[in-house]
Amino acid sequence: MRLVSFKHHGREGFGVVSGDGVIDMHPRLPRFHTLLEVLRAGALDELRQASVDVRPDFPLSDVQLLPPVVGPEKILCIGVNYANRNEEYKDNSDLPKYPSMFFRTPGSFVGYGAPLIRPPESDQLDYEGEIVLVIGKDCHRIKPDQAKDHIAGYTLCNEGTIRDWLRHAKFNVTQGKNFDRSGSIGPWMVTADEIEYGKPMRIVTTVNGEVRQDDTTANLIFNFDFLLSYISTFTTLKPGDMVVSGTPTGAGARFDPPKWLKPGDLVEVTVDEIGTLSNGVEDGL
Repeated sequence: MRLVSFKHHGREGFGVVSGDGVIDMHPRLPRFHTLLEVLRAGALDELRQASVDVRPDFPLSDVQLLPPVVGPEKILCIGVNYANRNEEYKDNSDLPKYPSMFFRTPGSFVGYGAPLIRPPESDQLDYEGEIVLVIGKDCHRIKPDQAKDHIAGYTLCNEGTIRDWLRHAKFNVTQGKNFDRSGSIGPWMVTADEIEYGKPMRIVTTVNGEVRQDDTTANLIFNFDFLLSYISTFTTLKPGDMVVSGTPTGAGARFDPPKWLKPGDLVEVTVDEIGTLSNGVEDGL
């Protein structure tokens, strides 16, 4: 299934994408108002059954897509998780023993089609295409071989970053990673049963049609099994939480001169098994 959260004529809802349309699931499952509630109830199978042989309620083009899971408890992002990305730093360092990570606020992300906002404080808005794991049930000190059973599905992220604000502090990147509406998540969540677990997925990021990032999850330093096992050691992952798994080499900061995003640009992140996340860029006030 492809599951979405959306706004339609001012009302927020959630649904199943069927062809080029959306099945509005709240009328079919009235006790659920959001996809997050469905995930927390472990009710994906019930949602699936309720959508069988149902005609879409409205065209996909008529809705404003929100991040697939609205209001998650945690969005945890992984840094420097592709082997070539580590080499990109040119500091002769060995591959890390443990992942770098940081939290982002839900308000720092928009959905598919909404503009990324370049803030007035900086012109260094950068892109980072990433695959997102959406948690389906509580993860607490799980073993690596248990990770698969805790993933509800996958979505995409452009983990937009304000590069100069990353360097404001000595030991963290929080400021540069949390500007309002600087990143995006979407277009939908593809349920885990639709994707062969462990099979490498190719991720490509383009800016105005130019390929900037092109890599495969075969090159992850820390794979999905390790990430969920490691993270669940120090924090319990809850249904609806999202783990943003890292970006390949090729971010704008790595060019000479850097290629920052500017108003009018179109950034697209594509994984064939999931879809394409597409966003323009605008200046903020």
